[in-house]
Amino acid sequence: MKIRTMLRKRMTKKTGVVILAVLIMAGIPGGCGKNVIGGNDGPTSVIVAENEGENTEGTETPEEMEKAADGTVYKVGIVQFVDDASLNQINRALCAELNAKGAELGVTFDYEDYNLNGQADATMLGQIAQQLLSEDVDVIVPIATPAAVIMQAAAEDSETPVVFSAVSDPVGAGLVASLENPGSYVTGTSDALNTKAVFDLMFAADPDIEKVGLLYNRSEDASRQSIADAKAYCEERNVEVVEKTGTTNDEVILAADALAAEKVDAVFTPTDNTIMTAELAIYETFAEAGIPHYAGADSFALNGAFCGYGVNYMELGTATGDMVAELLTQGKEPGQMAVVSLDNGIATVNTDTAQALGIDYSMFAGMCSELKEIRTAEEFE
Repeated sequence: MKIRTMLRKRMTKKTGVVILAVLIMAGIPGGCGKNVIGGNDGPTSVIVAENEGENTEGTETPEEMEKAADGTVYKVGIVQFVDDASLNQINRALCAELNAKGAELGVTFDYEDYNLNGQADATMLGQIAQQLLSEDVDVIVPIATPAAVIMQAAAEDSETPVVFSAVSDPVGAGLVASLENPGSYVTGTSDALNTKAVFDLMFAADPDIEKVGLLYNRSEDASRQSIADAKAYCEERNVEVVEKTGTTNDEVILAADALAAEKVDAVFTPTDNTIMTAELAIYETFAEAGIPHYAGADSFALNGAFCGYGVNYMELGTATGDMVAELLTQGKEPGQMAVVSLDNGIATVNTDTAQALGIDYSMFAGMCSELKEIRTAEEFE
């Protein structure tokens, strides 16, 4: 809906809440639905629910119906770019905060029917956008830059509010005019990476580095500024740079093999979703070659990289939920809500990989706001 009609529409919603409550799928929102458009055989226009670990049988109790009828219901479309540990963290924290804010404010944020995963497929993301717009959601919350760009374009005509999460460079991606004054129907939270801080850690652990590998997806907007910053850092130190890119898991595996063959001293990856999804398949290649992999999120370290550096993604998801609640319940316009950026000073070291590499990382503790240790796993507990 258009921003100028938002308040009028909210006034009419309350009278239709009982009808809406009957249509909501069974179960009180308490987790993150894994609704997906399409499947292994390719995208379709049908939404299929995959609410993992949740009981979707039965109907709402009269008490639940009465509670829903007491307050306004807002439809929140959540669009996760791809299934990976960091984005999953954001999604869970976002849902939890919407539940908490709903209870606090006496409203319902209905996301269960509209929590979708694009599976890193642009066609599928486009279909999701159209589906959400046809459902007349009150806000779209894309998680990660590729999803945000597609949702922004799809929502342009209707000016349906878009509150993105985990966009590394909102201005560079063309989502907002500036971080302070977004200036349109789009705002959100940023996980902008301090690339210099990552390289400072890298050279503190090994001052004799002569060749650095850059591993990323060239088509991801989130990687561009960090890669440019990495090149500038290395040029200043007269360090050789070897670039390898990939857009699929197989291409990333080949790129990792190539960097190992080049005998680089370390590898850097920004907050790149493509590399993140492939990390479990490449971390052993680097470890066996004696090459530490530094990356722009703790999920990389969870999946085997030596060190992940960046923001707390649970806090980022919570901040995104706060922005959504503020936008919908206080009648604010997205263009007047500054983009929220968290301090990023958390270094997460994979102790399994550190032991395999024989790296002393004790000096990291004095170089960042927090030093965490983690062991290899697929998902955060």
